[in-house]
Amino acid sequence: MAPPLTWAIPTPWAPPATMSTSRSRTTSTSADARLSDLDEAALVEACLARQPGAFDLIVERHKRSVYQLCYRFVGNHEDASDLSQDVFLRAYRGLRSFRRQSSLATWLYRIGVNVCLNRLNAKTPLATATQPVDDQRFVDDRIEPAPERLLREERGERVRAAIATLPRKQRVTLVLRMYHEMSHQEIAEVLGSSVGAVKANFFHALANLKRALQ
Repeated sequence: MAPPLTWAIPTPWAPPATMSTSRSRTTSTSADARLSDLDEAALVEACLARQPGAFDLIVERHKRSVYQLCYRFVGNHEDASDLSQDVFLRAYRGLRSFRRQSSLATWLYRIGVNVCLNRLNAKTPLATATQPVDDQRFVDDRIEPAPERLLREERGERVRAAIATLPRKQRVTLVLRMYHEMSHQEIAEVLGSSVGAVKANFFHALANLKRALQ
């Protein structure tokens, strides 16, 4: 099981000392309820206004997809958790640079890809994942026979190992397209490249992956 992804705001906001505990709790509850109703643009504005809990909500909405992205690159839960923390820390510090020409999710993916590629430049990733990140969600071990479960897990590790051998641009494109179901246009926005380049990378990634699995 993946370790829980926690987030601690670097400079937390605290209520005034004169505010009573009961009043603070009531105010916090109502503020949280209002935050949860905000759309993306309004939530970003709330973060920039340093409204308590606003960035925590951004993390809550995006932590799973960011974690899965990191996991696909490094192949183990400990490193993926560390990288996810780094992604959100960078997002928190650079939120004022978010131009909103793309979605917040796309911006976080862009940060995540850069963080992961920087890690790969400094550290050789594991070729195979130590534990599948998604596969177990859909299978009940109580009803799946052991041989079939073993075959499925081995097949999953073979695919992950093959993806790990792809050139990095192809690997990024394949991960975003296949596992995060992003369009070619969205991937181009994440990578800062053209749609044509993304399509070419995806085509070559599939061909190389097929050869690796054969």
